[in-house]
Amino acid sequence: MSAIASINVAPVRAFNGLKGEQSAKAAFKVTNGFKTSAMMVWTPVDNKFFETMSYLPPLTNEEISRQVTYITSNGWTPCLEFSESDMAYTINHGPDGIVSSASCGYYSNRYWTMWKLPMFGCTDSSQVLAEVAKCSQAFPNAYVRIAGFDNVKQVQCASFLVYRPIGGAAKAVNARSV
Repeated sequence: MSAIASINVAPVRAFNGLKGEQSAKAAFKVTNGFKTSAMMVWTPVDNKFFETMSYLPPLTNEEISRQVTYITSNGWTPCLEFSESDMAYTINHGPDGIVSSASCGYYSNRYWTMWKLPMFGCTDSSQVLAEVAKCSQAFPNAYVRIAGFDNVKQVQCASFLVYRPIGGAAKAVNARSV
Protein backbone atom coordinates (compact mmCIF):
# COMPACT_ATOMS: atom_id res chain seq x y z
CA MET A 1 0.00 0.00 0.00
CA SER A 2 1.31 3.42 -0.81
CA ALA A 3 1.91 6.22 1.73
CA ILE A 4 -0.77 8.40 0.15
CA ALA A 5 -3.56 5.89 0.71
CA SER A 6 -2.89 5.60 4.47
CA ILE A 7 -3.56 9.33 5.23
CA ASN A 8 -6.94 10.02 6.84
CA VAL A 9 -8.67 12.97 5.17
CA ALA A 10 -11.64 14.81 6.69
CA PRO A 11 -14.68 15.21 4.46
CA VAL A 12 -14.93 18.50 2.57
CA ARG A 13 -17.37 20.98 4.13
CA ALA A 14 -18.59 24.33 2.91
CA PHE A 15 -16.89 27.42 4.37
CA ASN A 16 -18.98 28.69 7.26
CA GLY A 17 -17.20 31.97 7.89
CA LEU A 18 -14.82 32.88 10.67
CA LYS A 19 -17.43 32.83 13.42
CA GLY A 20 -17.24 29.10 14.00
CA GLU A 21 -20.04 26.58 14.17
CA GLN A 22 -23.63 27.75 14.44
CA SER A 23 -26.68 25.70 15.17
CA ALA A 24 -29.14 25.22 12.32
CA LYS A 25 -31.72 27.31 14.20
CA ALA A 26 -29.31 30.26 14.68
CA ALA A 27 -28.19 30.10 11.06
CA PHE A 28 -31.73 30.77 9.81
CA LYS A 29 -32.73 33.39 12.37
CA VAL A 30 -33.79 36.64 10.69
CA THR A 31 -32.80 39.79 12.56
CA ASN A 32 -31.58 43.28 11.91
CA GLY A 33 -29.86 43.53 15.27
CA PHE A 34 -32.49 45.78 16.82
CA LYS A 35 -35.93 45.50 18.25
CA THR A 36 -38.22 46.38 15.37
CA SER A 37 -40.78 47.81 17.77
CA ALA A 38 -38.25 50.50 18.69
CA MET A 39 -37.88 51.68 15.09
CA MET A 40 -39.60 54.81 13.84
CA VAL A 41 -40.71 55.97 10.40
CA TRP A 42 -39.54 59.30 8.99
CA THR A 43 -42.49 61.54 8.19
CA PRO A 44 -42.28 63.32 4.82
CA VAL A 45 -44.98 65.87 5.70
CA ASP A 46 -43.40 69.33 6.20
CA ASN A 47 -40.13 67.62 7.04
CA LYS A 48 -37.75 68.89 4.37
CA PHE A 49 -34.03 68.44 4.69
CA PHE A 50 -31.26 69.76 2.46
CA GLU A 51 -27.65 68.76 2.08
CA THR A 52 -25.47 66.96 4.57
CA MET A 53 -26.11 68.57 7.94
CA SER A 54 -29.69 69.81 7.62
CA TYR A 55 -30.94 67.03 9.89
CA LEU A 56 -29.09 68.72 12.76
CA PRO A 57 -30.45 71.67 14.75
CA PRO A 58 -29.59 75.00 13.04
CA LEU A 59 -25.85 75.64 13.02
CA THR A 60 -24.52 78.51 15.12
CA ASN A 61 -22.21 81.10 13.57
CA GLU A 62 -19.29 79.41 15.32
CA GLU A 63 -20.22 76.03 13.83
CA ILE A 64 -20.68 77.57 10.37
CA SER A 65 -17.31 79.27 10.77
CA ARG A 66 -15.63 75.92 11.54
CA GLN A 67 -17.22 74.34 8.45
CA VAL A 68 -16.02 77.23 6.27
CA THR A 69 -12.53 76.85 7.77
CA TYR A 70 -12.65 73.17 6.78
CA ILE A 71 -13.63 74.15 3.23
CA THR A 72 -10.86 76.75 2.87
CA SER A 73 -8.20 74.58 4.56
CA ASN A 74 -8.81 71.96 1.86
CA GLY A 75 -8.19 74.59 -0.80
CA TRP A 76 -11.83 74.69 -1.88
CA THR A 77 -13.61 77.89 -2.83
CA PRO A 78 -16.64 78.87 -0.72
CA CYS A 79 -19.71 79.98 -2.58
CA LEU A 80 -23.19 81.04 -1.43
CA GLU A 81 -26.36 79.91 -3.16
CA PHE A 82 -29.98 80.74 -2.40
CA SER A 83 -33.39 79.61 -3.55
CA GLU A 84 -36.98 80.54 -2.80
CA SER A 85 -38.98 77.91 -0.94
CA ASP A 86 -40.95 76.70 -3.98
CA MET A 87 -37.76 75.96 -5.96
CA ALA A 88 -35.42 74.86 -3.19
CA TYR A 89 -36.88 71.42 -2.74
CA THR A 90 -37.60 69.30 -5.81
CA ILE A 91 -40.79 67.27 -5.57
CA ASN A 92 -41.09 66.67 -9.30
CA HIS A 93 -38.72 67.45 -12.10
CA GLY A 94 -40.65 70.11 -13.93
CA PRO A 95 -42.53 70.05 -17.21
CA ASP A 96 -39.96 68.07 -19.21
CA GLY A 97 -41.46 64.70 -18.16
CA ILE A 98 -38.11 62.94 -17.72
CA VAL A 99 -38.23 60.23 -15.06
CA SER A 100 -35.25 60.86 -12.79
CA SER A 101 -35.17 57.27 -11.53
CA ALA A 102 -34.38 56.16 -15.08
CA SER A 103 -31.95 59.01 -15.82
CA CYS A 104 -29.12 58.95 -13.33
CA GLY A 105 -27.50 62.35 -12.85
CA TYR A 106 -30.44 64.31 -14.24
CA TYR A 107 -30.69 67.69 -12.46
CA SER A 108 -33.70 69.54 -13.87
CA ASN A 109 -35.13 72.06 -11.38
CA ARG A 110 -32.33 71.56 -8.84
CA TYR A 111 -30.17 74.61 -9.46
CA TRP A 112 -30.03 77.42 -6.91
CA THR A 113 -29.10 81.02 -7.71
CA MET A 114 -25.53 81.99 -6.87
CA TRP A 115 -25.04 84.92 -4.48
CA LYS A 116 -22.41 87.08 -6.17
CA LEU A 117 -19.35 85.23 -7.49
CA PRO A 118 -17.59 82.36 -5.73
CA MET A 119 -15.27 83.70 -3.03
CA PHE A 120 -11.98 82.87 -4.78
CA GLY A 121 -8.98 83.13 -2.45
CA CYS A 122 -11.12 83.55 0.66
CA THR A 123 -9.46 82.18 3.79
CA ASP A 124 -11.40 84.10 6.44
CA SER A 125 -14.69 82.53 7.55
CA SER A 126 -15.94 85.89 8.87
CA GLN A 127 -16.11 87.15 5.26
CA VAL A 128 -18.38 84.22 4.36
CA LEU A 129 -20.57 84.80 7.43
CA ALA A 130 -20.94 88.48 6.46
CA GLU A 131 -22.12 87.42 2.98
CA VAL A 132 -24.58 84.93 4.51
CA ALA A 133 -26.07 87.78 6.55
CA LYS A 134 -26.33 90.02 3.47
CA CYS A 135 -27.91 87.28 1.37
CA SER A 136 -30.47 86.30 4.00
CA GLN A 137 -31.33 89.97 4.54
CA ALA A 138 -31.79 90.58 0.81
CA PHE A 139 -33.82 87.37 0.35
CA PRO A 140 -35.57 86.62 3.66
CA ASN A 141 -37.92 84.10 2.01
CA ALA A 142 -35.11 82.00 0.57
CA TYR A 143 -33.00 79.13 1.80
CA VAL A 144 -29.26 79.90 1.81
CA ARG A 145 -26.47 77.35 1.60
CA ILE A 146 -22.70 77.39 1.46
CA ALA A 147 -20.96 75.19 -1.08
CA GLY A 148 -17.27 74.36 -1.34
CA PHE A 149 -15.87 73.87 -4.85
CA ASP A 150 -12.61 72.19 -5.79
CA ASN A 151 -11.18 74.18 -8.71
CA VAL A 152 -8.78 71.38 -9.66
CA LYS A 153 -11.29 68.54 -9.83
CA GLN A 154 -14.07 70.90 -10.99
CA VAL A 155 -16.59 69.47 -8.53
CA GLN A 156 -18.60 70.54 -5.51
CA CYS A 157 -17.06 68.86 -2.46
CA ALA A 158 -19.22 70.23 0.35
CA SER A 159 -22.55 71.93 0.77
CA PHE A 160 -24.72 72.71 3.77
CA LEU A 161 -27.71 74.85 4.67
CA VAL A 162 -27.02 77.97 6.74
CA TYR A 163 -30.34 79.83 6.65
CA ARG A 164 -33.99 78.78 6.52
CA PRO A 165 -36.75 81.29 5.70
CA ILE A 166 -39.55 82.12 8.11
CA GLY A 167 -41.89 79.13 8.06
CA GLY A 168 -39.15 76.88 6.68
CA ALA A 169 -37.75 75.84 10.04
CA ALA A 170 -36.85 72.21 10.48
CA LYS A 171 -39.13 70.07 12.59
CA ALA A 172 -38.01 69.37 16.13
CA VAL A 173 -35.93 66.20 16.38
CA ASN A 174 -38.64 64.39 18.37
CA ALA A 175 -41.30 65.28 15.75
CA ARG A 176 -39.44 64.06 12.66
CA SER A 177 -40.53 60.46 12.97
CA VAL A 178 -43.68 58.60 13.97
